[in-house]
Amino acid sequence: GLQFPGACSALGFQRYMHKYGVTNEDLGHLVVQQRAYAATNPNARFFGKPITLADHQNSKWIAEPVLRLFDCCQETDGGVALIVTSRERARDLKGEHVRILGSAFSMPCNTEPLTSYYTDDPIIMREAEIVAGRLYESAGVSPRDIDVALLYDAFTPEVVRQLEAFRFCGPGEALDFVKSGACAIDGELPLNTNGGLIGEAYIHGLNMVTEGVRQLRGVAANQRKGAELVLFSSGNAAVILARD
Repeated sequence: GLQFPGACSALGFQRYMHKYGVTNEDLGHLVVQQRAYAATNPNARFFGKPITLADHQNSKWIAEPVLRLFDCCQETDGGVALIVTSRERARDLKGEHVRILGSAFSMPCNTEPLTSYYTDDPIIMREAEIVAGRLYESAGVSPRDIDVALLYDAFTPEVVRQLEAFRFCGPGEALDFVKSGACAIDGELPLNTNGGLIGEAYIHGLNMVTEGVRQLRGVAANQRKGAELVLFSSGNAAVILARD
């Protein structure tokens, strides 16, 4: 039964796999990329511990045929502190601040925080699609302007759905997008450059926001050269941060 969040994530994604011919091995490429970032991030739980696709495929099933152990985020004890204030006040503070360029939230009818399987089409993340439209409009930018994407990765299917919902690629194209190398540090869209919740730590996504700040300050462990805009999404909410 649906006794834990991973099963909820897997249920809707199984239909996606059937429609687009995707397998768990395809998801493994995403995990290998994120663990590669974690392996070079001293703050990460899996610092110095990259994995291969074979390692991913040899990890135990959690919700077959969708999720293996390495497709799931960690259990983590930790904390994150964020200071949000006006630009005027920030100018009086020490350190290099970044700007909140835009933000958006959506919770459509029949959508739950962890699932979309009560919606008309459980393959897509409808709430993220709505958020994407509002977010890009409020920030005055497009997907092509984003330098780094930080997408909530409690489970790998959620990253796939967000890549498509935020228009970084077309429907059914997310995993081919990852396989192409687009999400590497020198690729089209560096993704979860701290290792994500899977590779760095699970602190309810807030450590992804701090990674965005580091990218814009130019001090991230896996730094995207010249990063100007960073998008962070938790699925039903998102923010674009900008170098000020």
